Amino acid sequence: MKERTIISIDLKSFFASAECVNRGLDPYKVPLVVSDYTRGKGAITLAVSPYLRNMGIKSRGRLFELPKDIKIMYVLPRMKLYEETSKKVMNIYKEFVAPEDIHVYSIDEAFIDVTDYLKCYKLTDIELAEKIMATVKERLGLTTTAGIGPNIFLAKVAMDIEAKHNKNNISKWTYDDVQTKLWNISPISKIWGFGYRSEKKLNNLNIYKVGDINKYSREFYIKRFGKVMGNDIVNKANGIYSTTVRDLNNQIHDKSMSISQILYRNYDPKEALLILEEMNDMLNKRLRNKRLVTKIVYLGINYSKDYSLSFHETISLSESTDNRDYLFETLKYIYNKHIQNYPVRKISIAYGRLSNKTAEQISLFDKDENYNTNEYLELIDKINDRFGSTTLLRASSLENCSTIKNRERFKNII
Repeated sequence: MKERTIISIDLKSFFASAECVNRGLDPYKVPLVVSDYTRGKGAITLAVSPYLRNMGIKSRGRLFELPKDIKIMYVLPRMKLYEETSKKVMNIYKEFVAPEDIHVYSIDEAFIDVTDYLKCYKLTDIELAEKIMATVKERLGLTTTAGIGPNIFLAKVAMDIEAKHNKNNISKWTYDDVQTKLWNISPISKIWGFGYRSEKKLNNLNIYKVGDINKYSREFYIKRFGKVMGNDIVNKANGIYSTTVRDLNNQIHDKSMSISQILYRNYDPKEALLILEEMNDMLNKRLRNKRLVTKIVYLGINYSKDYSLSFHETISLSESTDNRDYLFETLKYIYNKHIQNYPVRKISIAYGRLSNKTAEQISLFDKDENYNTNEYLELIDKINDRFGSTTLLRASSLENCSTIKNRERFKNII
C-alpha cells in the first residue's frame, strides 16, 4: 500500500478557547470554564481554557473539584457558536486541500491527507502543517496541535501523545518510530482506539505497554477477542492502519442502509448496548431480505445534550458478509472501545458498500458459520412476518429498557 502523508489536527481546548476569542479574551491568560453552572456544584466542566489546562486542571470534572483560590469565569455552553466556529476552521482547511482529502473526525478535529499537495506547494509536511495552523491562529485566534504520520493512526497518536509537548505543537512519526515511541507507551488506554475495557483485558495478560502486545501471535488475539478486535489490536500495536481519508469519506456515502434511534430517556451504557443489539437485528433482517452483504460497519453514539459529546467510527471488514453475529461483534467492539460512563441518548448504525450476495466457495478447513446462522434467522423472519414482528424475540428484549417491542419507533430507517 502506498505510504500517505496525513496531518491529524486538533483545536486546543476548543469550547473554552472559542468562548474566550468570542469575548475578545486571550485563552492563555483567562481562567474560563464552560459548564451549565445552573445545575449546581455537581455540574460537569465541559471545557477549561488553556490557562487552566496549563495549571493541570482537566475537563470533564465537576465544578466542586475546581480550585477555590482562583477567580474563575463560568460560561454556559453555546453549541451554535462552536459549530459556526468549527465550520470556519474547516473552510480554512479546504483552502489548502480538496474537501475529499479532509475527514472531519469531530467538531474540533480532522484528518487531512496532504500526500499529493506537498510538491504543489513546494513545502515539507511540517512546513505545510505550520502554514495551516498559522492561518487558523491569525484569522480565528485559535491554537491547534498537529500530528503527522504515514497513516491516520500514527498521525493521530503522534498528535495525542507528543505534539502538545513540543514548542511548535507539531509531532511527526514514521514507521521507524513504532518501536522506539509507540511500543513504549503506557498505559495502553492513552492510545487512540484502546479504551479502558480493552486495557483491562490486556493487563490481565500481563500486557502493560503497547510493545508487550507482540508477546502473543495474531491468532491468539483473534481466538481470545474475536476477529475484529484481535486483528485491530495487533495492527495498531505495530502502527498498521490501511484505511485512508478518502475511504472514510466514501464508505457510508456508497450504497448503504442505516437506522438511528433517539431514546426516550437517558440510557446507561449497559442498557444502550442492548438497544444496539436490537437495532443490529433489525438492520440485519433488511440486509438478508434484500440478499445483500456489507463491507462497512458504522456506529455513532450521542450522549445526553447536557454533555454535548458524541463519538462515531467506521470499520472496513476484511470481507463482505451478512452474518448478524459477526456484524454485532464489530459494532460492540467499536462501542466498548469508545463508550464512556455518560448517559446515551441517540444510537445510529449503518452498513455500507453493499453488494449482492453471491455463491461462496466454502473452505474444507473453516467452519461454515454463516450457513446455519442464516438458516435459523430466516426461519424466525418467516414466523414474525406471518404472526407479527415481535412474535419471536431475544429474551433480553423482555427487559424494561428494550424498545424493539415498539417498532413504530423505527420509522426513521433510511
